Amino acid sequence: MDKNISDLRENYTLKSLDLKDLHADPIKQFKIWFDEAVASKLPEPNAMNLGTVVENKPSSRIVLLKDIQGGSDDRFSKRFPANTDENSLENGFIFFSNYDSNKGKAMEKNPFVSLTFLWIELERQVRIEGKIQKMPDSYSVPYFHSRPRTSQLGAWVSPQSQIIPNREFLEEEFLRVSARFEGKEIPKPDNWGGYLVVPEMIEFWQGRPSRLHDRLRYTHKDNVWEIERLAP
Repeated sequence: MDKNISDLRENYTLKSLDLKDLHADPIKQFKIWFDEAVASKLPEPNAMNLGTVVENKPSSRIVLLKDIQGGSDDRFSKRFPANTDENSLENGFIFFSNYDSNKGKAMEKNPFVSLTFLWIELERQVRIEGKIQKMPDSYSVPYFHSRPRTSQLGAWVSPQSQIIPNREFLEEEFLRVSARFEGKEIPKPDNWGGYLVVPEMIEFWQGRPSRLHDRLRYTHKDNVWEIERLAP
């Protein structure tokens, strides 16, 4: 290496973050930042680190945010059939996965998880801690059918997180499943669907000069969001 890892550093100077800048609803505030990340054309702004813990052992991986429930200009209910009571669900952040994957099994044992978004080009990070709820099929099925057909097939092909013998196993299984559903609608697998992370804490981090970053934390207490500033 031409440079020591310890010498890699940036001085963050783009923006600041103050209490007066924040919306009272953290999900609305998240949407504001998320829309700015999308408008900035960042690569995969919906990529997030999902952290789980089982038997005091943490594990994390990158998954993709696929929907947001709550705040104004809500886009969430559009995926539901007209007769579905989406108001019975809590507000939060939605992603999809195989229920039999390592993360699916972990969340079955311990529903408390964390999410982290890093938009480094905007010198921003958002941390979320909350509890998992499985989404109903009335939501997951329409979303599944909105995906590209190859992605729908992939959900049937991959025994996610299981040991497989080689790459050819997946390719042969893809051909087999493709032939099985040729000319037909592909049903959603029973072991695949959506998860809703209901937040209990959301922290917004804005990089600042001299490592004196802005950290503002929302905490949900007695059905009210309280906002506090944290030392960097």
